[in-house]
Amino acid sequence: MHTEVYGKRLQDVLELLESDLRVEVAFTVAPHAFNAGATRLLHSLGAERISWEEAVRTEFDVALAAGSRGMEQLRTPLVRISHGAGHLSLTRAGEVPPGAPRPPGGITGRGHLMWRGRVVPRAVALPHRDDLAALERWCPEALPVAHVVGDPCFDRIRRSLPLREEYRRALGLRDGQKLVLVSSTWGRGSSFGRLEELLPRLHTELADEDLKVALLVHPNVWSRYGHWQMRSWLAGCRAAGISVLAPETDWRQPLIAADAVIGDYGSISLYATLVGVPIVLTHFPYRDANPLSPGIDLALTAPALSPVHPLRSQLAYAAAQYSAADHAALAARISSEPGRFDEHFRRLLYRALGLGEPAHPPAARPLPLPPPLDAAAAVRPEGGTP
Repeated sequence: MHTEVYGKRLQDVLELLESDLRVEVAFTVAPHAFNAGATRLLHSLGAERISWEEAVRTEFDVALAAGSRGMEQLRTPLVRISHGAGHLSLTRAGEVPPGAPRPPGGITGRGHLMWRGRVVPRAVALPHRDDLAALERWCPEALPVAHVVGDPCFDRIRRSLPLREEYRRALGLRDGQKLVLVSSTWGRGSSFGRLEELLPRLHTELADEDLKVALLVHPNVWSRYGHWQMRSWLAGCRAAGISVLAPETDWRQPLIAADAVIGDYGSISLYATLVGVPIVLTHFPYRDANPLSPGIDLALTAPALSPVHPLRSQLAYAAAQYSAADHAALAARISSEPGRFDEHFRRLLYRALGLGEPAHPPAARPLPLPPPLDAAAAVRPEGGTP
């Protein structure tokens, strides 16, 4: 695990190994600027952790990762998966020669798969068949090890949609009360970078008895600034009745329970196309967006947040303009194997392990019931109190 986000993706995937006594899983934290979140996640899982130094000198049967940093150091065959939806962004401009085209910043980019002229992963698990064309352009050397398996988060959300009302009750929403989920990714192009403009409007325009607002900030931001600083910055939100979701909170149940999403150019906004609610985009990083990603079409489909018009009227407008067909077309670009990730990836993983698959289909479980929003918002620093 590199970060908390990467770790949560691996957590979903590792459920495919449950109850198989032939397989022992060892956890380690690979080098990354946002290691704090991965460490916190492993502690919450009760997982034993080996040092990175031990991991790179030990020969395991398979290594599984959702990131690329440090993977060239492993002596173990690597299975590489993506950590989000849609390969939305391009590689940073400073990481390519001046004037050269910028490759995707995700799993189809050459810099994420190659090291000193060799392909690092033994297998690359892709969410969509369209990713093969991107791989052919940017890293054709990896095509022989590429497998289209689908997207685990896509499947888990879709499987859980029938439980929307149960999730709403578990979150503590009253009958008739609306939930607006406000989501921010990380980095200079995120909503968090402009939160001082949006927060006062959430306080004054949306906080009301008939409408609940939940704010979800990317775990990398929490790792970068620390829990104390984030709690301090967002104290006004909690005082105004806005639920600030802790970084370890599973965002998928609040997303399914939401009546509207205000989001930026991140994976959660794209996954929101699955749940049948209007989306308003706060920011679109034109220069850094992958022009072949479904995020471009999302930016052309979802209304853009206006700095001058009332938020409630903008949400009403987005609801009136909402097109289920448009959102379904966007969602279809997240995964070309809907409902089949568990089947495809388990087969790939067990072949990499050199083992036969268990003689039963993978468990197709929906997401569990979430804690109440107020409990999910009770953010604690490590060893501290709310």
